Amino acid sequence: MVMPALFAGVLGLTACDPQRISELEEGVSTEADVRARFGEPENIWDGAGGRVFEYDRQPQGQKNYMITIGPDGKMAALRQVLTPENFARVQPGMTAQALRRLLGKPARRTPYPLKNETEWEWRWMQPPNSPMVFTAVLGEDQHVLRSGSSPDRGTEAN
Repeated sequence: MVMPALFAGVLGLTACDPQRISELEEGVSTEADVRARFGEPENIWDGAGGRVFEYDRQPQGQKNYMITIGPDGKMAALRQVLTPENFARVQPGMTAQALRRLLGKPARRTPYPLKNETEWEWRWMQPPNSPMVFTAVLGEDQHVLRSGSSPDRGTEAN
């Protein structure tokens, strides 16, 4: 069966993240080191401090990483971005592109055509170990209308 093998592969990928992160050092590790540990990024964003590599662990995982490669080709920052601090930065009027750049690829996008809205959801872990879902609702103009977090009902026992 393909699904268990695929799930095991993704689970293995996210389980290795702490080791991969421990093998990298800000200001020392190069872009080649990052790519050797994490592979090809989901997306590359250009910024004032260099390029930002997006590594998503959604929908199975509860983290997304943004790794900044400075102008010198060295890793300037490695951040897990699904945090309450970043969720607080999501405000009405924010564009879909700015939202994606802040939080990475969502776990799920659900369109509601009758309401002209789309929900973007990210799974995350509220410390110490409460599974949560952050939801941003975008209007037809692809700007955030509202957002918030709630417990991740998908992790509850049936």
